Amino acid sequence: MSLKDKASRIDFGALLAPMPAGADDKSPKTAPGAMMALANDQRSELLRQNETLREQAARSADLEARLGEAVEDLRAWEGAKPTRLIETSRIAHSEFANRHSATFQGAEFDQLKREILEAGGNVQPIKVRPISGKGDGIDFEVVFGHRRCEACRQLGLPVMAMVDSLDDRSLFIEMERENRERADLSPWEQGVMYSRALDRGLFSSNRQMASALGVDLSNLGKSLTLARLPAEVIGAFASPLDIQLRWAPLLTKALEVDAPAVLVRAREMQTSRGNRGAKGVLSYLLDPTPDSKEPDGVNLNYAVAGKRAATLNIDLNGHAVVRINFPLTTVQQGELGELVERFVAKLQ
Repeated sequence: MSLKDKASRIDFGALLAPMPAGADDKSPKTAPGAMMALANDQRSELLRQNETLREQAARSADLEARLGEAVEDLRAWEGAKPTRLIETSRIAHSEFANRHSATFQGAEFDQLKREILEAGGNVQPIKVRPISGKGDGIDFEVVFGHRRCEACRQLGLPVMAMVDSLDDRSLFIEMERENRERADLSPWEQGVMYSRALDRGLFSSNRQMASALGVDLSNLGKSLTLARLPAEVIGAFASPLDIQLRWAPLLTKALEVDAPAVLVRAREMQTSRGNRGAKGVLSYLLDPTPDSKEPDGVNLNYAVAGKRAATLNIDLNGHAVVRINFPLTTVQQGELGELVERFVAKLQ
């Protein structure tokens, strides 16, 4: 049988798989067509993915811009500490508190209370530090702002406060600087504060304390002198807040010369001060004679080879006069001028 005859007997229809019902008649019939269809599908998917990425990029740029604005806002508050309202019953005075009870009385303190009451609370926050072990519901200790805290306490208002964890030395430095900047502490109160810090060992010496606080060593010493005056001398004045810094050397000198007599006069003043003001009390402590006048101030003499070379006079207003008892050469005059210039520069 020839090949032609054999081929005529083959049923090619049976060899072809039937097309499933519902099949897409538009499907590619050739291999190149199928490849083109696949390429089109992939291109469509890439376009969809590209559009999605565009949308995500746009959202990312918007979020980045908003984040930048938030960061700028936060930078404006960099270093700031949040405040909160705290019941005054939970706050204790600091052990370094330098406020005399007299500072919580009088017209000035009443004015502070009125201002706080009208504002509905203290506008300027105080600072406290958290503590434990005090009991009685005490959770905080005042760092600075004792008067504002006490005013709120008396008014029954919570006090607005910053909370900061500080050690004793840091607390002392912040309290001293804040009070000094407000310029409302008396020299005696300042001296009490310095004395407590030294007693607690926060500083090893007057000089170290003055350096850490940035205050004049001489004035620090005078404040300490006032704080350490005998109780009888302090009690001779109507209030220790009336004692002035420039009186420290006068009272010290009087006590060195005749302490028993000064203490007797001080006790007399406690019971028979009368209408004497602070200067009148000072005059009586230094010189009880009826016609005694207010002391002129401090006179210090400096000698060279047994001869008086210079005199320093400081009056009660703190004004100083230096007199050199030897004629000065031109060079010495220049040296003295340089000394005065350096000293005056420190007063600014």
